[in-house]
Amino acid sequence: MSFGLVNIPVGLAPATKPAARQSDVSFRMLHRECGTPIKQKRWCPVHERDVESDELVKGWEVSKGQFLMVEDADLEAIENRDTSRLIEISRFVRLEEVDPIYFDRTYFLVPAGAEAQRRPYALLLEAMKDAEVAALGRFVLAGKEKLCLIRPKGDALALETLFVHEDVKEHDEIDEVVTTSEVRAPELELAKQIIASLAGPFDATELRSEYRESLRELLQAKLDGHEIEAPVEAAPTPVVDLMEALKASVAAAQKKPAAAPKKKAAPRKRAAASK
Repeated sequence: MSFGLVNIPVGLAPATKPAARQSDVSFRMLHRECGTPIKQKRWCPVHERDVESDELVKGWEVSKGQFLMVEDADLEAIENRDTSRLIEISRFVRLEEVDPIYFDRTYFLVPAGAEAQRRPYALLLEAMKDAEVAALGRFVLAGKEKLCLIRPKGDALALETLFVHEDVKEHDEIDEVVTTSEVRAPELELAKQIIASLAGPFDATELRSEYRESLRELLQAKLDGHEIEAPVEAAPTPVVDLMEALKASVAAAQKKPAAAPKKKAAPRKRAAASK
C-alpha cells in the first residue's frame, strides 16, 4: 500500500467467512426416485451431443441470438496489463461522504511481521483516525482492477472494495414520489415516538439469521426421523388508518418491558504503537 512516497507492506485477508453471502448449508440436486446427485450436461442443441470443456468459448450477445466470440486470451490481454500488487491511495475523503451503497466486500489489511515494517502502518492508522478520514485507492485482484476505500476499524485498517458509479442505480424516481407525499405534523410526532421507543445501541451479536437457525433445526429434525410440521400462517393484518396504526404502535411500545442493560466488557488494553 502506498500514499505519497511511503510504502506500507500489508497482506489482504477477507473480513467475512466464505458463507457470509449465503446460508452455511449448501444443497445438491438429487433424483427423487433413487437419491442420486444429478449431473449437469453441456448440450449443444444444433449438433445434438454433449460438448467437452475444450470446445467451449465465451460469447457476448450483440443482438437476439447473435453472439460475438471472446477468447480467454483476449480477456487475459486486458486483465494482465497491471500485474503489480500495489494498493495505490489517490485521495483522502471524509468517511461520511461515501454512501455505503458503494461497498462491495470487506477485507482487513494485515501489517507486516517485522516491527520496523509495522511502524508506517501504525502511523497511517493514527493519522487517519486523527483526521477522521478514509482513503480512496485502486489495486489489482485476480487480474481485475478494483476500486477501494480504506478506513480505520479499531486498531486495524479495513479495505472495502467499491462498486463503480455506473453499477449503482439512481433513485430519482423514488425521490420524486416521496417528495410529493404529504407528511402531517401529528403523524410525524407519533412516528418519532415509535423510533425513540425502539432506539438503542448497535450490538453486532444481535445480527443473527433466523433462517440459518431454522434450517439447521429442520435438517437435524429430519436426520433424527421427526416429522416436520408446516408453520401456521398468521391471518393478514387488516388495513387501518395510518394515524390509528401509529397510535397503536406507540401504545404497544409503551407496554413492552425494557430490556435489561448489558454488562460492559472489561476494557482491553491497547498496545502502544511504535513511533
